[in-house]
Amino acid sequence: MPLTGEYKPSTASWARTQAETFEASGGAEANELRGKPIIVLTTVGAKTGALRKTALMRVEHEGHYAVVASKGGSPDEPKWASNMRKHPHVELQDLGVKRDYLAHEAAGAERETWWARAVEAFPNYAEYQTKTDRLIALFVLDPIAD
Repeated sequence: MPLTGEYKPSTASWARTQAETFEASGGAEANELRGKPIIVLTTVGAKTGALRKTALMRVEHEGHYAVVASKGGSPDEPKWASNMRKHPHVELQDLGVKRDYLAHEAAGAERETWWARAVEAFPNYAEYQTKTDRLIALFVLDPIAD
């Protein structure tokens, strides 16, 4: 069941433009960031309940995805991470395909496996982890049956 609610665009114009262009074009445009493929994640705001759209690096394996709350290695994590902790039902668009997923924060061996996949997809994640004292949160998204 698709998410419903008021869409509140990002206050960062580049992020808003990329997510909106990607979504409007079915992933035909604005589908890369730093030369790597992206997905667009829609979350429900933890405080506002509004829909938030974020372009993130594409980390996929056998129909499941991971999203990495790196924020470039800054000491605080992106707001979408707390959104997913409160509202784990999310939407993910990969090129022209949009589906519902249930997110959970990975730990232990599952996190290690997905972290290796994430670093393979976007090697900068390894560097970002060295720039912060926090363990960068990684969420696994499992498809919700249609």
